[in-house]
Amino acid sequence: MNEIFATISAAVDTVENNPILNISIFGAFVAVTLFIVIRASRNNKTAADYYAAGRSFTGPQNGFAISGDYLSAASFLGICGAIAINGYDGFLYSIGFLVAWLVALLLVAELMRNTGKFTMADVLSFRLKERPVRMAAAITTLAVCFFYLLAQMAGAGGLVSLLLGITETLGQSIVVAVVGVLMIVYVLIGGMKGTTWVQIVKAFLLIGGALVMTIWVLAINGFSLNTLLESAVAASPQGEGILGPGLQYGANPWDFISLAIALVLGTAGLPHVLMRFYTVPTAKEARRSVVWAIWLIGLFYLLTLVLGYGAGALVGPEAIAAAPGGVNSAAPLLALHLGGPILLGFISAVAFATILAVVAGLTITAAASFAHDIYANVVKKGNVPADGEVKVARRTVVVIGILAIIGGIGVQGQNVAFLVALAFAVAASANLPTILYSLFWRKFTTRGAVWSMYGGLAAAIILIFLSPVFWGTETSVFKVGTAIWPLNNPGIVSIPLGFFLGWLGSVTSSRAEDRRKAAEMEVRSLTGFGAEKATHH
Repeated sequence: MNEIFATISAAVDTVENNPILNISIFGAFVAVTLFIVIRASRNNKTAADYYAAGRSFTGPQNGFAISGDYLSAASFLGICGAIAINGYDGFLYSIGFLVAWLVALLLVAELMRNTGKFTMADVLSFRLKERPVRMAAAITTLAVCFFYLLAQMAGAGGLVSLLLGITETLGQSIVVAVVGVLMIVYVLIGGMKGTTWVQIVKAFLLIGGALVMTIWVLAINGFSLNTLLESAVAASPQGEGILGPGLQYGANPWDFISLAIALVLGTAGLPHVLMRFYTVPTAKEARRSVVWAIWLIGLFYLLTLVLGYGAGALVGPEAIAAAPGGVNSAAPLLALHLGGPILLGFISAVAFATILAVVAGLTITAAASFAHDIYANVVKKGNVPADGEVKVARRTVVVIGILAIIGGIGVQGQNVAFLVALAFAVAASANLPTILYSLFWRKFTTRGAVWSMYGGLAAAIILIFLSPVFWGTETSVFKVGTAIWPLNNPGIVSIPLGFFLGWLGSVTSSRAEDRRKAAEMEVRSLTGFGAEKATHH
């Protein structure tokens, strides 16, 4: 055991001796992506250019961008770490994230693309009373984006700290602040077009880097998965336990069920993923982009299995847990073990680009939601000068960036995959019931939508605040006190509650909504008829 720690500390020392190499790889990366963003931003004249990249991307390009948006720090850093330490139970995140895509594809993707313009609230307010529904949808969008941003910020802090060998909290907080400032710059300059190109480049690099590392790990084990699993079992203090279920969720299976529901239903309610469907010109391209995304994301999640067990076998669970960045440092440490400081620098730069790309996508979604839904349609009731909306969106970006920096400093040391699961729970509780009811239930009313969104959101956030995430364990935000609510993820209560409130609000509404609008929405969502006209006016 001591030998392993000695090798790891020696390894981390080499990283410390090499911060110049790491910073130069990082610097090159930031310079290239900033160049792409500035080039792409030259045509950002209208709101459609800024939010939806002028609907100029093809299906395959958008598929890469979707996978770039979706394969966040949670997928790369969080899941690899979870598999390295908890084995089978860690891989459940991969399965949940992937299955979730099928829900998004079958129930939501094309229908949303056919009905909306820029944001989720466009779809939800199409046949309901515009102002209350837009307001509620914008607030839930901002809440989901904020939770997701926290996860990315925690990942960035841990990653850069590992690279530069920073162990004290103040240094990590400065790192989080630098990431936040960079993100603000990207989104202010590039809008959706710049963000999309960064996501496409990042998806290529991330899947390519993961593929190289996977082949390398398999080569060390004679291309035998069996040998790899045997070495992982030998290195793990849990022994054979990491090959079977129960290490993480054995004590409380309800926690696992809650997590699974949140993961599988959350994607279809994630505003930043839904917004990607508006960057393609037609519904057919929206469908193609989802098929591309599923293949790319599916391939990546298979690779995480090898990378996670590989990190467990070659680096060792104790060494991963002890490194700066904790669980989230499994993939970078594996890269260091395989290819030394150069591969570590490259993989960390890719992971950093992953965080930047996802954070940029989230920020632009939140900004669009505030500027387009709250400012332009609720406050100004649609009377906005041509460039007014984009100006407000840009100001919103700065505010969101500052909030994300403060929150990111608060959640350092948490597993990123776990934090993202909370964002999924909020999305599935607050957004999904209203989206599905709007698309598929003619008797759905404004009261149902507002109750469902606010009720689902409040339930999810209150339960998270009362849970062990906040109170009483080693990894909680506050280490004191005891949690009132026993489960880490609120999904098992808050998601059914969101659906129930949507139904109850609709059934108790005294007057029905406009039937003609409901019928028009149904025709438009299923056929795309009228959508092209709506996108141009």
